[in-house]
Amino acid sequence: MAADTVDKDLVEDLAFEGFSRTQVSMVVTNPHLEDNPIVYVNHAFTRQTGFARSAAIGRNCRFLQGEETDKAAVDLIRRGIEARESVSTDILNYRANGEPFLNRLVIAPICDDAGEVQYFVGVQKELRQEERGNAPEKINAQLTEIQDRVETDMSMIIGMIRHQSNSTSVPAEYAALSRRIETLQLLYEEMKLSDQHSNRDHIQMASYLSRLCCAIGHVYGRSGIRLNMQIDPLEVPIETASRVGLVVSEVLTNAFMHAFERIDTGLVEVRMSQLSAGGLRVTVSDDGVGIPQTMSWPNPSTVGGRIVNGLIEGLEGTLQLGRGAAGSFVTIDVPAGASITE
Repeated sequence: MAADTVDKDLVEDLAFEGFSRTQVSMVVTNPHLEDNPIVYVNHAFTRQTGFARSAAIGRNCRFLQGEETDKAAVDLIRRGIEARESVSTDILNYRANGEPFLNRLVIAPICDDAGEVQYFVGVQKELRQEERGNAPEKINAQLTEIQDRVETDMSMIIGMIRHQSNSTSVPAEYAALSRRIETLQLLYEEMKLSDQHSNRDHIQMASYLSRLCCAIGHVYGRSGIRLNMQIDPLEVPIETASRVGLVVSEVLTNAFMHAFERIDTGLVEVRMSQLSAGGLRVTVSDDGVGIPQTMSWPNPSTVGGRIVNGLIEGLEGTLQLGRGAAGSFVTIDVPAGASITE
């Protein structure tokens, strides 16, 4: 691995979407940019509306409205955005082909650690004919649960990034935000799977980490660079999983993007095992050019560095950087029963 992660423009890259199969559509907007434009949509949104990600990013959500959209619903959303408050409503939207459909929509502000709104997240589900005019508890509970989880996780990330919304590189902001939300979305999918089991507060970390590594390798990898995983089965609390997943996302992306500059072949390895005293250890290694001895990593002056340092601190864990004969390796240790701190 070399220098800290430099964000890649994913606005036109749909590769990650194949790993995001949640049925609930999600949109993130940035009120610090002119007209509060969309900066992220998930695959469910593109499938539901027929608009490609490239056609939605950078536009205000009103482009989904049409002739028969209820003005009262639009005014309710506008007042909620202006007041920086959560809002829920049913609204008639239109697909790319002009077909109308009714959405149950929940919008919530995402705040930083100073309480300032940095983004808005909207989660929505198309209402079938038999569901219209009612407030089905199951749908409302599903949307609220996802919205609460997204709000909590994004607030955590933004609290570590702090001034990212002032970035002058808008495409870089889109790319970084997309990758981090996709990392969390994989976790939400694993949460759904774990609902089938008795313990809703834990997930199978091996399944989550394997899918996450494959997704990152698919997007950032290239011919000649192999990804090898040795991941032991391990059940961990959801809060721990979310933070460990985000750390691995930052470290692994950095490895793929920087460890093999001017090198045609290489190997990236990800290992996870349980520590003898409980807790877990994750190691990400490569046999590339390596991080220079003079370079401090993670660099606290960068967005990625602040995220990694904040996550490790919150886990009460440790991160060690090592340099081998070829390449570098990062070891993350998380103690058993670590109390998650903000």
